[in-house]
Amino acid sequence: MKSLPIGIQSFRKLIEGNYIYLDKTKYIYKMLKNESGVYFLSRPRRFGKSLLISTLNEIFLGNKELFKGLFIYETNYQWKKYPVIRIDFSKQKAENKEQLKNFIITQIDSIAENYKIVLNSKEYFSRFEELILELKEFGKIVILIDEYDKPIIDYIEETEIAKDLREVLKGFYTIIKASDEYIRFVFLTGVSKFAKAGVFSGLNNLNDITMDRKYSAMLGITQTELQENFKEYILDYANKEKISTEDLLDKIRFWYNGYCFTGECEKVYNPFSTLLLFERQEFRNHWFETGTPSFLIKLAKKKNFEIESLPITQEESSFSTYDLEELNIIPLLLQTGYLTLKNYDKETRLYGLDYPNFEVKNAFTHYFLRSYTRDGINDGKLYQLITTLREKDFELFFQTLESLFASIDYDLHINQEKYYQTIFYLIFTLIGLRISAEVKTNIGRIDVVIDDKDLFLFEFKLNDSAENALEQIYKNKYFQKYLSPEYALGNKKMFLFGVEFKDRNLGEWVVKEL
Repeated sequence: MKSLPIGIQSFRKLIEGNYIYLDKTKYIYKMLKNESGVYFLSRPRRFGKSLLISTLNEIFLGNKELFKGLFIYETNYQWKKYPVIRIDFSKQKAENKEQLKNFIITQIDSIAENYKIVLNSKEYFSRFEELILELKEFGKIVILIDEYDKPIIDYIEETEIAKDLREVLKGFYTIIKASDEYIRFVFLTGVSKFAKAGVFSGLNNLNDITMDRKYSAMLGITQTELQENFKEYILDYANKEKISTEDLLDKIRFWYNGYCFTGECEKVYNPFSTLLLFERQEFRNHWFETGTPSFLIKLAKKKNFEIESLPITQEESSFSTYDLEELNIIPLLLQTGYLTLKNYDKETRLYGLDYPNFEVKNAFTHYFLRSYTRDGINDGKLYQLITTLREKDFELFFQTLESLFASIDYDLHINQEKYYQTIFYLIFTLIGLRISAEVKTNIGRIDVVIDDKDLFLFEFKLNDSAENALEQIYKNKYFQKYLSPEYALGNKKMFLFGVEFKDRNLGEWVVKEL
């Protein structure tokens, strides 16, 4: 079996080391057919952006033999050698604008040295311009920028520093527009688009292919690529687990597939998690464990993001909001890979958004719950809730819930009914039950519905009686929709709960079987 390219970001190393390579050069060829172009692509972290930059670098250096057997090798591409300016902003965390300027100058000087060029300009942007003017003597120039937004993302919670760094980057990228006549090709990658407007305001010829259907599968692993390139690994793992390859593929799909970057596209697997799955032969939150989204969780809570409202719909225009001073949580969750596009309605121009797969849903929910409970919640108690609910031991069920809420630190409690509903939703999502919050009926909303072997409807009241909560269910006939033929209740029993929250915990509760 060929080796798994875990952590390999160099195309040359990948090819010469006989690692598995998914041939993405057909997408690159689409871009290179044009005589010039300035392209931007946003994708989540560890999705292969750096390898793509490395691949482009080898193409523009004219190293054709590295591509033998790949799509682009058989095309009419001319393999002309170009001078390349390649800068990776992930290599350093600049703490202020002076450090960022010095990093840019160091990168520019390194490139100049490779071409035996001596630069005299002092300012970072004028030095960049001088480098371009000197390199044009070698031919049209190619500029490859990896992780353009990394300096800003590093300080996204410190707005003033982020704004200073944004201005430095803006001065740098403005030179690209001013040097257009000397440039053959520009490609920039990043995780987010929120900084794009402020940083690239001078690049009015920028072709943003982030949501372009033609390039939706340029990064990530398609179903066909998975089964063709990893068939030996799939067979080996299936034999070890003593299951069929079909069952294993279903499980891999459930855990790691589901990313879609345009309204209509072929879904792709998270490449990092998929590779680690085959390496370790263990289903885990591989991608999520490499970087927990603490800032996003804080922002979601600050913006009162209703995690229990997922899946949601969003207007197309909401993805064009790049305001650093007033961040929008939904586009950020989408661009960073914690949400993905699920569908698109051409008439309303509305996108459906949800978690891409089980890994992200499970890990994000765990992390979100931990943000409310500080240390998380004991898994043993969590799964006791399933048993007691299914066995209809409601006394022990609510005793367990009460002990879980009691474990939440005093200063983390929020005296709002929504807070308790969110905790309730997160707990039952984590234990794998089919739970819905704020379920719409013709005359109101049910706080929580758990649809399992039986059906459980919950109405919550903060500092009000459980009897009043139950009365609200009956008064508004929240149960009516589940008695309709469309739902087909069948042999399921239906239980209605009125639940009181008081003194930072569960109070009284009442239950009626319908």
